[in-house]
Amino acid sequence: MSDTDVVRVRPRRIRLVCWVSAVLLVVVFALVATTLTGPTGNGYGTFQRGDQLAMIGLGIMFALGTLLFTRPRVEADVRGVRVRNIIGSYELPWEVVRGVRFDRGAPWAALELHDDDLLPVVALQAADKQLAVDGVRALRRLHQAHLAALAERAAGRRPS
Repeated sequence: MSDTDVVRVRPRRIRLVCWVSAVLLVVVFALVATTLTGPTGNGYGTFQRGDQLAMIGLGIMFALGTLLFTRPRVEADVRGVRVRNIIGSYELPWEVVRGVRFDRGAPWAALELHDDDLLPVVALQAADKQLAVDGVRALRRLHQAHLAALAERAAGRRPS
C-alpha cells in the first residue's frame, strides 16, 4: 500500500435510523406541545406557552442525544488508525495494534492492542454487512503493510 492510502468508514444504517428518529422525536414533541392547552389534570393550573416551548425543547434535546449515535467513524493510513466512537476518540499508531477483530456475532469490530486491551470500533457495525467487512479488510491490509515494512526494516539492519 502506498503512503497516500487512507481508509475512512462511517456506519450507514445507524446514521439513517438516528436521523429519521431525531426528526420524528421533534415532530412528536411539537405535536404534543400543541395539545398542551387548558387546565392541568387536577384543575389547579393551566398549561402556558412556556410549557409548550419546554416540550418542544425536550424534543430537540432528545433528538440531539439520538444524533450522538451518528458520531462513530474510523480513519486509517500507513501511520496509524483514528477511531471516534459515540463517546471518546483514539489515535493509535500501528505499533500498538496487534490485530483487527470482527468476531462472529459481535455487534462491531475491535482493535486488539498489544497490552491485551480491545478497543471497539463502533463505525464498523455488523448491521452494515458488506461495508463493515470491506472496512475490516482494508484495516487489516494497512496493518499487514505496516508489519511488512517493519520486517523489511529489521531485515535491512541485520548484518549478513
